Amino acid sequence: MNRLLFPVVALQGLWVRSTFTLAQPVDARVAGTVGTVGSGGEAPLRVAVLGESTAAGSGVDSHDDGFAGALADALAARSGRPVDWEVAAQFGATARRVRYRLLPRLTGDYDVAVLLAGANDVLTRRPPADWGADLAVIVDGLAARAARVVVAGVPPFGLFPALPRTLRRYLGERAAALDEVARQVCAARPGATWTTVGSDDPPPMDFFCADRFHPSATGYRLWASAVADAIPA
Repeated sequence: MNRLLFPVVALQGLWVRSTFTLAQPVDARVAGTVGTVGSGGEAPLRVAVLGESTAAGSGVDSHDDGFAGALADALAARSGRPVDWEVAAQFGATARRVRYRLLPRLTGDYDVAVLLAGANDVLTRRPPADWGADLAVIVDGLAARAARVVVAGVPPFGLFPALPRTLRRYLGERAAALDEVARQVCAARPGATWTTVGSDDPPPMDFFCADRFHPSATGYRLWASAVADAIPA
């Protein structure tokens, strides 16, 4: 981006901070189950969701309507097995906090671990190299706990309709830089996959909750469905 536009980015950032009231995390639950054991008696799939406010379910009233519940629903429908889900997340967490504070909370043995992170690293202007260093440790830590690791792409700030155009472009470029690093980190690790919703079109307005920043229940379902598609059956 042209550096002459940076003052515009700064002013638009101040405007967003003063006008957006961000949704807070949902209920205090950190685990749940979707479905019941059928006649086949297969054990539940074990799923961990790690990360920032989206992993914490900001924007909805319950994890049942958030990413963890939506992912569990998608996996249960596809596999025919119940799904036990667990969340370790914090509003405002950067990859550094995820690495040192949240990752140690996951002490189980999982079939799938999903990382939702990067938005706060974009907003706090963390260098891609710092993001990559933390991300590599997080992915390795998840790989030691889970058979499959999925890193979800950074939210597509460049397509957020509620953000001013110049700020949207700036954040979108920063998000793309972090995503490129995430792709490289995952490509170097056989058990890890990077994925995104995968559209160049702006998300529908009902993708967002009332704060115009976090997903709604509809948005979480769409996002979780894209992540579920990246998990081998």
